[in-house]
Amino acid sequence: MSSETTQVSSLPLPPLQYINFYTDENVRRNRAPLPPRPIHDSYQMFGHTFNADDTIIRSLESQGFRRLYPMHFERRRELKKLNHSLLVNFLDLLDLLVHCPDSPKRAEKVEDLSLLFIHIHHLLNEFRPHQARETLRVMMELQKRQRVETAMRFQKHLDKVQDILQNALQSLPDQNDIESNFKVPPEILDHMDCNPSDNANADPCYELDRIMCNIVDNMR
Repeated sequence: MSSETTQVSSLPLPPLQYINFYTDENVRRNRAPLPPRPIHDSYQMFGHTFNADDTIIRSLESQGFRRLYPMHFERRRELKKLNHSLLVNFLDLLDLLVHCPDSPKRAEKVEDLSLLFIHIHHLLNEFRPHQARETLRVMMELQKRQRVETAMRFQKHLDKVQDILQNALQSLPDQNDIESNFKVPPEILDHMDCNPSDNANADPCYELDRIMCNIVDNMR
């Protein structure tokens, strides 16, 4: 008879089905479900009951554990002392298991090891607020550096575009030169006025073509 093994994770699964309710269409039509209300009393997490008014890091006494270090202490020094005590108690437990495996002190040593682990875990958790502040500071410095680099790259592109526009403006011909290129040379007009009979018999198109050719030659 085959039995299926059910695996239970200590962490909740990602709320994919809950996320699918928040599509653009549902949000636009106000069909998305409202966010959960804030918890004001107690709640359960991982099988334990917590109060909303509790501090983020509760004291050892509030959790029912005996404190092994004083109220005012240096965390680094106490962590070293707890680590040494953990090693000594573990060696004592091994000695009891070798020589007196049925001794009642074995359970006491196991409880002492458990208490030492709890104290070490508690001291490490007290660094979480500092870790959160440092993580936030590093993230903000990274965002600042990225924005400064983006602004510098944008400024470089802006300077390059301004140089291109300045060079284009400098390469444009002068307005007086453009007007002079379109002017008809006075000798051509004098020639046309001095020979009215020839102009009457000549082809007017040929004379106009010659004027345009002169204008094009002067623009080159």
